[in-house]
Amino acid sequence: MKLTDFMPQIEELIEKSLDEDMPGGDITTDSLIPPHKKGKASFIAKSKGILAGIDIARLVFLKVDPFLKFSVFLQDGRPIKPKDILATVEGNVASILKAERTSLNFLQHLSGIATSTAQYVEAVKGLTVKILDTRKTVPGLRVLEKYAVSMGGGQNHRLNLSDMVLIKDNHIAILRHQGMKIKDIVRQARAGVSRNIRIEIETTNPQDALEAALAGADIVMLDNMDLDSMREAVKLVNHVAIVEASGGVNLDTVRAIAGTGVDWISVGAVTHSAKALDISLELET
Repeated sequence: MKLTDFMPQIEELIEKSLDEDMPGGDITTDSLIPPHKKGKASFIAKSKGILAGIDIARLVFLKVDPFLKFSVFLQDGRPIKPKDILATVEGNVASILKAERTSLNFLQHLSGIATSTAQYVEAVKGLTVKILDTRKTVPGLRVLEKYAVSMGGGQNHRLNLSDMVLIKDNHIAILRHQGMKIKDIVRQARAGVSRNIRIEIETTNPQDALEAALAGADIVMLDNMDLDSMREAVKLVNHVAIVEASGGVNLDTVRAIAGTGVDWISVGAVTHSAKALDISLELET
């Protein structure tokens, strides 16, 4: 994912974030810090992890004060360790203080997601499976959170509901009540969208997975299946469709799931449960 493809959305998000933090200005800084005082601050890693969001941090500072000088020393996607200097910002001290918290919030959150993703990627190292994210993201932050996943070595699932057909359990329950089978549901979905749109469907047993693949599903999701059922589903589908595992995935289970032969493993935890990475901004005096 390229952030440049989403710049209007990102700039609007930054503006809203700053407005949220300073609806009436920074009354502490404005009342204490001389308006023309100059200084320099450094972003310093306090924990080991993967960096993500350094350019977002830069954009926050430049939105507050375009005359600040922001120098990046480590790029997104790079491993970082305690005491690493990630970037510096120089110029008006009041401007630096006003941008500090919003900038760090983005940087710590996104780096936490990249770090979490990298842990899952490392856990399946040597296998051909791909680690994917989900739509379990903070509303308004999806583009940035999915970007952070890519910086951690993961792959992006659909960005939104308009990207791909994903037939989930509630869709299936409604349609089964109308007498439709898995193959009927897939075929109806295919008839309703253009050929370049991928179709994925959740399945809960190997036979449904096979039925979905033979009906033309591009991706078959194995939803909360046990390992033996996953192995059987992979064998039955036999590369007719991409096979994705979902549900019950954590760092303790992901390698065993990968060992069943699935192509993708989607992990909601990389976004909805990632711990912010400890990064500080230290002002030189």
